[in-house]
Amino acid sequence: MTRSLPSGTALARAYYEEVIGPLLGRQLPHPDHAAARLGSGSDVLGYDDAQSRDHDWGLRLTLLVEDGRAAEVEALLERELPEEWQGMPTRFATTWEPVVRQRVEVASAADFAASRLGLPASRLTGSGDLSLTDWRSLTGQAVLEVTAGPVFHDGPGVLTAIRERLAWYPHDVWLYALAADWHRLGQEFPDVGRAGLRGDEDGSAVIAARHVRTMLHLAHLLHRRWPPYGKWLARSAAALPGGAALRTTLRGALQARDWRTRQEALTAAAEQLGALQGEQGLPTLHPATEAFFDRPHIGIRAIPELLADAITEPAVRALPAGVGTAEQISDNVTVLVDPAARRRLVGP
Repeated sequence: MTRSLPSGTALARAYYEEVIGPLLGRQLPHPDHAAARLGSGSDVLGYDDAQSRDHDWGLRLTLLVEDGRAAEVEALLERELPEEWQGMPTRFATTWEPVVRQRVEVASAADFAASRLGLPASRLTGSGDLSLTDWRSLTGQAVLEVTAGPVFHDGPGVLTAIRERLAWYPHDVWLYALAADWHRLGQEFPDVGRAGLRGDEDGSAVIAARHVRTMLHLAHLLHRRWPPYGKWLARSAAALPGGAALRTTLRGALQARDWRTRQEALTAAAEQLGALQGEQGLPTLHPATEAFFDRPHIGIRAIPELLADAITEPAVRALPAGVGTAEQISDNVTVLVDPAARRRLVGP
């Protein structure tokens, strides 16, 4: 019989409380540290299952040590950890580092966050604000790798302060990102019907799928929640307030066999999102959609312009309309996991 294993985060908590924490207490009394399960892995988002365990899953922990003691702590763990715990190896290879070694990631809180976000460590702990380019260069997944996982202990409080700082975009950057998603919808919304009317149902379906992805992203923005990468985007959206209803509507668009049904479902979803925007105290239009000239197609009303008009910060107002953040400009994973490439997307 296969032994039932706990979730990755429950395993990380037990590993810290029963092994790592006591080891630090014995060998390095009063180390100034935080312990959490952060970084990569489905378990950080709480989405791991039996299949997740086929790679990069196991006795993983994030140990954030201040006062310049990270190297000392890492050497201690490599030297003192047992070969296994609870029947699982403490040392194993990963896809990003095919070397058998212990998998407690040790760094300072700022250095760890910087490694995930692509921002200078000093900017994450200083008193100044993150720049407009900093905010636009972030992806939801990068932020979630710092903010989503459970924290088991935070003695110094540095990790907590960083997570609070990354809670959400500044208000005007939020408005700009919202407007970019609505703008993207508006660009091709009528084309779902236009392609279908010409007999190209496959083309209509491809365009509709693009809109579904944008709407799932927009739903996260409206709820002030960082969106995960594509594998978990729909699942995460379904967990948002009202998200199950939105996902059902969008599923209708994906499963539709004709363009009229597809267009009807997308229109209903756009109205749900427009109404949600109003409920969030943001400018919106009722209805959110309108007829597209004299054609039997549907377009998006001037919601992007309405949001842009509400932006007061000059630097944000000066940004090009409809461009958005790095993850709105590109969905190329190779680009989005490269902080330097993301910054090139959004400017200096």
